[in-house]
Amino acid sequence: MKKSVYEIASLGMMLAIIEVAKRSLEFIPNVEIVTLLFILFALHFGKKVILVALAFTGVESMVWGINTWNVMYLYIWPLLILIVDLTRKHASYWFYCFLSAFYGLFFGALCSIPYFFIGGLVTQFTWWVAGIPYDVLHGISNFILCLVLFKPLDFALTKVRQSAQNL
Repeated sequence: MKKSVYEIASLGMMLAIIEVAKRSLEFIPNVEIVTLLFILFALHFGKKVILVALAFTGVESMVWGINTWNVMYLYIWPLLILIVDLTRKHASYWFYCFLSAFYGLFFGALCSIPYFFIGGLVTQFTWWVAGIPYDVLHGISNFILCLVLFKPLDFALTKVRQSAQNL
């Protein structure tokens, strides 16, 4: 899987943008732009964005340490990227707004999977239910951020890709 200098630089820039964007909103609980950025990057760059998701998990692990969430990030973000990659030819702006909302709403359910292996179904279910109020906020904020920022960011990424092709 040999990568060109352009691809390596693009992947590095995506990772940097995601990290800066995450840091800029982390003072607001369960409001993040990472989901939207992964959706947009997957739309424009396809499955190779999974490499960014894995690198993102690595950077986050270095910043915050190792815990169960590290395992969660290893499947949550690649899953989102695969969903976008599979739907990108036929999906619309509204689809991605709702995907973003549902991803936030069910983020806790997705994150609860490792707890099944740690303590069984009761532990998994209890962990998920305890976080539902945060998941509701997460889903609503994801929807609003996608509703407001999807089109301008999609336009900007289109322009960046066009100008890069003209080099």
